[in-house]
Amino acid sequence: MKQPKQRLTVLGSTGSVGVSTLDVVSKHLDRFEVFALSANTNVDELLAQCAAFRPRFAVMASASHADRLAERLEQNGLPTRVLSGEDALEQIAEHEDVDTVMAAIVGAAGLGPCLAAARAGKRLLLANKEALVVGGELFMRTVEEGGATLLPIDSEHSAIFQSLPEDPRTWARRIDKIILTASGGPFRTRSPQSLGSVTPDEACAHPNWVMGRKISVDSATMMNKALEVIEARHLFGVSPEQIEVVIHPQSVVHSMVQFVDSSVIAQLGTPDMRVPIAVGLAWPERIASGAAALDFRRLANLSFEPPDDALFPGLRLAWQALRAAPGTTAVLNAANEVAVEAFLQRRLGFDRIHAVNLETLEAVQPSNTGSLADLLALDASARAAARSTAERFAL
Repeated sequence: MKQPKQRLTVLGSTGSVGVSTLDVVSKHLDRFEVFALSANTNVDELLAQCAAFRPRFAVMASASHADRLAERLEQNGLPTRVLSGEDALEQIAEHEDVDTVMAAIVGAAGLGPCLAAARAGKRLLLANKEALVVGGELFMRTVEEGGATLLPIDSEHSAIFQSLPEDPRTWARRIDKIILTASGGPFRTRSPQSLGSVTPDEACAHPNWVMGRKISVDSATMMNKALEVIEARHLFGVSPEQIEVVIHPQSVVHSMVQFVDSSVIAQLGTPDMRVPIAVGLAWPERIASGAAALDFRRLANLSFEPPDDALFPGLRLAWQALRAAPGTTAVLNAANEVAVEAFLQRRLGFDRIHAVNLETLEAVQPSNTGSLADLLALDASARAAARSTAERFAL
């Protein structure tokens, strides 16, 4: 008997993860149907996606962008209904006709629709780091109470997920530690003293992965790995002390699990986000992703090294934030978003991103973090403090 198609909402469909998701979907139109798409401001790209996949809904961040998209859709005879704003994002995430939600909105803006999908018990493919970094306990509790199926899409967390037994109830007694791999980004061999002159284009020139500019900068500072440490703590129920990071420049081993018997299971593959996306879409089955397969006959070497604390001082902030008061990880995330934005706009030196993050953590002390409103208020306070600090360090 033929299985019904999986109806999919893609939050952040014009970003790199969203585009890769739709590429995988396009190879399996017998299995997947696009129900809704969303974008921030990219009207042209979303219009093209609506023409290709004909979703029922398309959501833009602002009413003005939504009006432009609706006009273009009408001109092209396309039936997609256009909505705008945060409420609309939650609507397409929790809609009763949706089976699966790809959460690929960058930043704290993705937290609301992620929670909505979790409350509604969806199959939630999580590419939005902030849901866990900002939401933490609240998000995981909502997933459990809503009966949602949470599948990580970050290549590292997908690798951990694939390396673990299928029954999460066995993880605690089997896991010794989780080992997250990091490429080291474009500045792995640079001296810390040379980073003051780094430009945004240099920071975004990742040697292995094709990503958006914000996450590319995070890779260059290794703040992306700090956020992934926080994610891993929540996703897999381990203590901060059970998480280790190693530099692996080839980006072939995407992460590993060491078990209590000292055996290690790793997931390997080419550095292509379509692989973890395909895993999430089809789990527990497997489907073709479109990524090239590894050719072990051509792999020269796989090397590993410890991170340089002087070169990547932000990495240590993950463990510090996890040991601090609840909500501290949200402060760290907000500060980093502000600092990276200032750097990309050439208002802040690359080597000052860490200083902004550190001073913001010292300035903002979390208190109430029990609700989404509390977390968003904390996020706003941290951003204000970070902007003030960034202005003092401005170029």
